[in-house]
Amino acid sequence: VITRPEMEIGRYHWMYRSSRPHRYHHVPGLRGNISPLGIQGCFECCIKCLGGVPYASLVATILCFSGVALFCGCGHVALTGTVSILEQHFSTTASDHALLSEVIQLMQYVIYGIASFFFLYGIILLAEGFYTTSAVKELHGEFKTTACGRCISGMFVFLTYVLGVAWLGVFGFSAVPVFMFYNIWSTCEVIKSLQTNVTVPGDQICVDIRQYGIIPWNAVPGKACGPILENICNTNEFYMSYHLFIVACAGAGATVIALIHFLMILSSNWAYLKDASKMQAYQDIKAKEEQELQDIQSRSKEQLNSYT
Repeated sequence: VITRPEMEIGRYHWMYRSSRPHRYHHVPGLRGNISPLGIQGCFECCIKCLGGVPYASLVATILCFSGVALFCGCGHVALTGTVSILEQHFSTTASDHALLSEVIQLMQYVIYGIASFFFLYGIILLAEGFYTTSAVKELHGEFKTTACGRCISGMFVFLTYVLGVAWLGVFGFSAVPVFMFYNIWSTCEVIKSLQTNVTVPGDQICVDIRQYGIIPWNAVPGKACGPILENICNTNEFYMSYHLFIVACAGAGATVIALIHFLMILSSNWAYLKDASKMQAYQDIKAKEEQELQDIQSRSKEQLNSYT
């Protein structure tokens, strides 16, 4: 016996032959943190960008820029003040300090070149850090490291090592004027402390710049004693030059630390790229073997089908 509900269902299917039971289709899962519209949000984009930043290279670049800027800027102004002090108090004849003036002027031009070179070199090393970070992040993806990229990374390691050794010499050389100005300043402090002691005259305490070899022995006056030396220490040129040489020396030290930091980063990056190249070679061999296996299986199926 066909009941009325069954008759209604049959009539419904007869009237709507194209009707089928509703099926839920599987919706593929969203890859990553992507909105339903397929567009990443601001937060997800920022996290992705921050994940690819080479923070170690960024810190080393900032330290390198700061150290070079301090050394070049303060050193340039301090050298100008040194020439002014020599011309006014220790070498009144222009011919006596002409060679020194030319050397200082040449050093100032060298400072311009150093600042320009390290500005470009720091940017290049930072870009190389971004490149290597991308290579490590996409080690199992479609990123391909080349022999040229690994060779460039190795060249940067060698060049940074040479620059680090050179800057060790610059750091030692920048300590020489600090030592000279410290001797002059300490002598002035001794003269001030002896003003209360009448038995020891301050005129006998002198500083002879000629003994440092920066001006010839026939330079006039060549030395300063007593109250004259004390007045030199109280001038703005001496005060500024002394402290600027200290800051320049500290900047050279910061640059040495930054180059050592860069050397460690570049060495580890080069090792990562070397491992990445080995991994790529392994993946290529594995993909080739899988392709050959699939070809063998497809040929065997074709032969089996031909027999049947």
